Amino acid sequence: MKKLLLGMAFFALIIVGPIPTMARVDVHVSFPLPPPIVFPAPPELIVLPETYVYVVPDIEVDFYFWNGWWWRFWEGRWYRSHYYNRGWAYYDNVPSFYFDVDPGWRRYYRDRNWYGHRWNYERIPHQRLQQNWSSWEKNRYWEKRRTWNIQGYKPRPQPQRQELRQQRQQHYQQRPDVQRHQQQRQYRDDRKMEQRDKRQDQRQYRDDRKMEQRDKRQDQRQYRDDRKMEKRDQREDQKQDRQGERVE
Repeated sequence: MKKLLLGMAFFALIIVGPIPTMARVDVHVSFPLPPPIVFPAPPELIVLPETYVYVVPDIEVDFYFWNGWWWRFWEGRWYRSHYYNRGWAYYDNVPSFYFDVDPGWRRYYRDRNWYGHRWNYERIPHQRLQQNWSSWEKNRYWEKRRTWNIQGYKPRPQPQRQELRQQRQQHYQQRPDVQRHQQQRQYRDDRKMEQRDKRQDQRQYRDDRKMEQRDKRQDQRQYRDDRKMEKRDQREDQKQDRQGERVE
């Protein structure tokens, strides 16, 4: 009987023993924020013809306002914020407006000439833009009333604009800083995939251990039941033996 109890106790210790913990995987790959641009006052902007993209022309940094956001391009990456001077966050894509931006706009701005036409651009105060950008775009303000402030303005046909977008997209993909960032993104995505796979392995390990514990508990119950049955049979055999002895 003592051997039986010791065996059951040892069996129980195996079942309830601690499950080895796997090392927690937490690899965080992030991108740095761009350096701040100090403005002495809220910047004035101009609207780029044939778009509703607004740019800050007085700095040599790609700095845009579009669709209620401020946008910055830095080291092959895009950032956006609701404020021109703070709150920047990495944007994991290329904003759709960018391929409508003519890369020569700075030269056209300095010459006040847009493809051979006089460009009398209007400098828009920051506060006025914030108050009106949405209604301007909704009502097509710059085409209907001001024709983008270009004398003799004629919009380019849609096929030509689409072709220009494709050319700009190809040029963008060939930029060394963009290619470098794409490699960084691929590394980050690979690490995330690795993290996900390791978490799945951990979950599978835990599930397997739970299944193993469940099977051991079932074996333990079956062992107890078998022992009870064996004892009961022994008692019945002993009872029958005693009854036989009385009959004799």
